[in-house]
Formats: sequence, C-alpha cells, structure tokens
Amino acid sequence: MTELVTSRIEAGVAHVALNRPDKLNALTLDTLEQLVDTARRLHGDRSLRAVVLSGEGDTFCAGLDFAAVLREPRRVAAAFAPRPWRGTNTFQEACWAWRRLPVPVIAAVRGHCLGGGLQIALAADFRVTAPDASWSVLEAKWGIIPDMSGIQALSQQVGMDVAKRLTMTGETVSGTEAVRIGLATQEHDDPYAGALALAAAIAERSPDSVAATKRLFNRTWNAGDRRTFRWERLEQARLLMGANAAEARRAATRRERPAYRPRAGLDPRG
Repeated sequence: MTELVTSRIEAGVAHVALNRPDKLNALTLDTLEQLVDTARRLHGDRSLRAVVLSGEGDTFCAGLDFAAVLREPRRVAAAFAPRPWRGTNTFQEACWAWRRLPVPVIAAVRGHCLGGGLQIALAADFRVTAPDASWSVLEAKWGIIPDMSGIQALSQQVGMDVAKRLTMTGETVSGTEAVRIGLATQEHDDPYAGALALAAAIAERSPDSVAATKRLFNRTWNAGDRRTFRWERLEQARLLMGANAAEARRAATRRERPAYRPRAGLDPRG
C-alpha cells in the first residue's frame, strides 16, 4: 500500500505528515485508514512527548477526494458504519484517534485546511497556522455537513453562532482570522517551526502531568462540577504518587533540569 501518511520519531516527537502533495493531500479511504493505524501505533510509545501533524508540500489538506472515494461505494459503506466499542466510524476515527493519544498533538497548517482537513486539524490539541492559510468548513459547498468529528470539535472551539455560520456558509477565513475566532491556536510565519517550539516547551514538563492534563480536559470539558472534581482528585492522586512528580519537585528545588522517566502507563484509550 502506498505510504499516504508518513511518520518518524525524532527526540521524542513524532513527525506525522499527509503524503499526497500532488493532490493537495486530499483524503482517500486509504489515507483515513493509515491515519487511524498511525495514531494507534503511536499510542503505545511511552517515550513519546508530542506529535506534530502536517501536510507534505505547500498545503495541509484540501479535504476529501470525492472522486476517488466515490469510486468505491462498498468501502464507503463499510467505513461509514460505526464501531460500537469506540463510537466512531473510520471517517471520524481518522480525526478522533489523535484526541485519544496521551500526548499533545500539534497541527502545523499552511495552504489549504478545508473540509476533512479542517476536521483533522481540529482534532489536534493545538493548531499553529500560517497567517495566509485558508480555513473552511467546506462541506456546505457540497450540500452536506462535517461528519468526521467536526461538529463535536467545533462546539469545543468556537461559539455556537460562529460554528453555525462557518458550517452553513462554508466561508473561507485566513489563518489570522482563524486564530481570532478560535479555530486556530496561534499564528506563525513558519507553522512547522512554531509547532516544534510549542512541543519543546511542553516537553520541559512531566510527561505524566501533560498526559493527565489532556485526559482531564478531554473527559470533563462539558461535564458537571462534581464529575470534574472527582477526576481532578483521581488524576492528582496518581501524579503525587508518581516518580515524575517527585523528579519535578527535586529539580525545581535544586534549580536543575529534570530528568523525567517515560510516561506512566495510565492512559486508557477512551
């Protein structure tokens, strides 16, 4: 099978890229399956500190390649069926698998970030965008809605009125505007360099506390007070008993650089 999603690990950072630059990294069914497989493979690496997700060439992702996908109606039907144990189908899991990772995922966006590509970017924890990148919930152009986890992700990122406007109109906004309305995290003239800098800053902290932070916010973002308080207590108790928290305290007291151990194996896939 053609390698439509590449992955390499350097210094604890996984560099994952959509690899179809001649087609603006438009998504095929094979691409979606490889995204799922890549995320699941990375999940088990306890030495991993972050993932930087990008697109080869001059663009992040121009969305679904409808011409290629619709040539395989049986595979589309199979991919559309949800997996009961996860609650997602292949289209959704290609995005949401990155939310399930216990490390921060940072999307580096330049060029097009459209449709399914925007939904992949929204599944990352952070989005670093070029100011002139093009962002659009492009499904409106085709008379459909975002169905690759995009509705859930949009509801967590922007106000309801903004989410409805973007989804109903399919309007295109710049990277600068994407940051202003909450679609993207920050601007950078070189999004990949900006993503690496953010990954490096996070890697200065305990991998256990970073993983706990991601789990806690993912589990409780729309939860009630009591449920959130319960998960806060549980995560804090685990951290306080762990070796990396002890190392953080030791290093802070002595004003030394901490030497963290690999992330504790406490990361349910959710």
